[in-house]
Amino acid sequence: MGTRSSSGASASSEKSPLEGLRVLIVEDEALIAMMIEEYLKESGCQIAFSARRLEKAMAYIKSEECDAAILDVNIAGESVAPLAEVLAEKAVPFIFATGYGLQGVDQKWAHHPLLQKPFTAKELQVALLAALARVPK
Repeated sequence: MGTRSSSGASASSEKSPLEGLRVLIVEDEALIAMMIEEYLKESGCQIAFSARRLEKAMAYIKSEECDAAILDVNIAGESVAPLAEVLAEKAVPFIFATGYGLQGVDQKWAHHPLLQKPFTAKELQVALLAALARVPK
């Protein structure tokens, strides 16, 4: 009962490619934000900040740094586009999470990964890795 398998030991020693990544979450639905936070923690990420309102996210990104961001397209009736602009200027990779599908995202941002809600932890990991791969070092 208390024995460890060798596969369990090797899995715990493998470092996630997202380990230590500081992620900004911008999501107005508390349960979805909590789910995203849990998925990120399971992937080894750190939560840089979690904002339920656009103004809070804008204030954060103007004074603090993060390595990546997950943006709901519509935050309490406001477009997340102004925040996407700031993140793009700072070369911070980001992904969109939306229930609206592609029609909810401005064509300007079509090259950024899009997660269709609901999504899995694995889909979030894949989207984050794709966003990180797009940013020049």
